[in-house]
Amino acid sequence: MVAWRRETFHPRQMRFSPSVLTRTGRWAAVVLPLALTHVRVAAEADLDILAVLLLLHSAMIGRRQGGWDWFREPWVVVTFCWWGWQVLCTLWVSPGHGALVQSLLAIRFPLAAAALGCWVLRDAVWRRRVLWLTCACGLYIAGQMLVQAVFGRNLFGIPRFHDGTLTGPYEHPRAAAPLSRLVLPLLMAGCAMAEGARSRLMRTLGLCAATVLAVGVMVLAGQRMPLALSLLGIGVCALLYRPMRPAAFAAAATLPVLVLAARIFSPGSFFHLVTLARQQLTHFGQSPYGEIYTHALVMAQQHPWLGQGYDGYRHYCSDPTTFHGISWLSDAVPKTGWLELCVQHPHSHYLQALVNSGVPGLILFTLMIATWLKAIWPGRNGQAVPIGLFAAVLIQEWPIASTSDFLNLPLSGWGFLLLGLALAHRASPRQDGFQAGGVRPIS
Repeated sequence: MVAWRRETFHPRQMRFSPSVLTRTGRWAAVVLPLALTHVRVAAEADLDILAVLLLLHSAMIGRRQGGWDWFREPWVVVTFCWWGWQVLCTLWVSPGHGALVQSLLAIRFPLAAAALGCWVLRDAVWRRRVLWLTCACGLYIAGQMLVQAVFGRNLFGIPRFHDGTLTGPYEHPRAAAPLSRLVLPLLMAGCAMAEGARSRLMRTLGLCAATVLAVGVMVLAGQRMPLALSLLGIGVCALLYRPMRPAAFAAAATLPVLVLAARIFSPGSFFHLVTLARQQLTHFGQSPYGEIYTHALVMAQQHPWLGQGYDGYRHYCSDPTTFHGISWLSDAVPKTGWLELCVQHPHSHYLQALVNSGVPGLILFTLMIATWLKAIWPGRNGQAVPIGLFAAVLIQEWPIASTSDFLNLPLSGWGFLLLGLALAHRASPRQDGFQAGGVRPIS
């Protein structure tokens, strides 16, 4: 038995194992955008595998060889502080309903982003593979939406949603949200490819046409928040990358025309983008989002320091003591009753952090997002693709937006994939098309 143990932990096998883990992690990274597009269960398993592989690889490499260098990065430290506080709040206030287990597992998605950004995608070849597959998935979603807009059905025979919005390759209208993120690195990858064009005029016209087409697809999608966030992202890209500015101006100039065209060719999209948006903005407090935000703030007022634990809104929104409004936001009784506000989450990552773990949790969550953005900041003279990835992560966590659950797939999975790609591009060499700098990769 002793001899068998010695053979099992032979140093040669220990030196071999990290390379096996690295290859496994790289292939998991390649599969991730494909899984996020169509196989949600596989995407969640993929993210879990990446998180576990990172921990195993770091333990196997050891501290002396830099296996845990990623753990000392500021964004990782703050992320673990946010996670630890949420776990403590859940343990103290509401460990039932499976909330404690879920709060403990919440760190796996940030760990997956660290695995992508600090380990498996530091290799330029694999980084390009994942980037182009991610862009290809964005093109696929946009293509399905265009097919559905023109022919009434997508390639799977699924028609538009009953309210007129486009569903892309899905049965329900959930394609526009990921596309609003993916379109930014996709456009900026086009900018990077166009840098070698001989004619500056042709490059500018090509970028203008691509950007106007992207905005046109988002208009046809008929979803207000993804359109607004994509426009914000394009504006950020134009602010940080000069060659993108003519294309952004062209998109802004043609936006009214595109919206008016949607009124003729896609009345459902126009209703959502203009008519319904105007109603909700002028009477926000009485809109479904305003009522949910009000309810979340009432819950937070009752538990300001520790919150109500992981998924606190879903578990405790039916408490009758929270059935009242706030004078400065909404103090009217919802027409459909208070219990209709008991959805799975408060549709805001920041309100979700506040309800789950109180004011300290909200502060830690905000600091976490700030350190993410600082870590992937491309600089004033940054390269095209890192700027697109930075803008995508920025709009993913933009505070004034209606969002899905912070850790709900597939949208959050796209966010962590884009964060991992942005982190990986920090240390890419100049000849790879991006700026140098960043931390030392795990070998």
